[in-house]
Amino acid sequence: MTKSVVNKIKSIATVLIVAMLFSCTNDAKVVRDFLADKNLPIGEAHNINHIHTDSGWVNFKIQASVMLDFSNRDLHPYSEFPKGIKITSIEKNGDSITIEGDYAKSYSKTEISEIKNNVVIFNYTDKNKLVTEQIFWDQKSHYYFTEKKFTFYTLTDTIKGTGFEASEDLKNWWVKNQSGVINIKE
Repeated sequence: MTKSVVNKIKSIATVLIVAMLFSCTNDAKVVRDFLADKNLPIGEAHNINHIHTDSGWVNFKIQASVMLDFSNRDLHPYSEFPKGIKITSIEKNGDSITIEGDYAKSYSKTEISEIKNNVVIFNYTDKNKLVTEQIFWDQKSHYYFTEKKFTFYTLTDTIKGTGFEASEDLKNWWVKNQSGVINIKE
């Protein structure tokens, strides 16, 4: 090939590459829509140790090894914790409750979270403990519920069954289908 033909090919290639680069867009809405269409998160965080405070007082702590941010969803934005989560809430009087599970999804608009696989909720003050495979947590009304099998431990009882509802502190609870020995105060 002659030198002029090689220069023409290089010039054409350069013009095409420059045209391709300038034709790309980085409009944030286009990128978010693309990620939402592909069901990809817009953010990812690793080894989370989040401490929330109010007026200098620690309210709760969240620990997770991975968090995926799907807040780009128009209808139901959420955060996903595919490798588990541990949440510790701390009251001003020192009472604390932990919630742990191997997987969690938290919807920001409805403030409802689903925690599943090896779920354990423990109230350190009353020593109440709930073990189940799935729990829904309504953070607005401070309420847990499940339709799955569960085991609920109190200081005096071990209750097993299917279907459980409770206040966030596990002090008030309702059982749908139960088995086990329960001590009743007369």
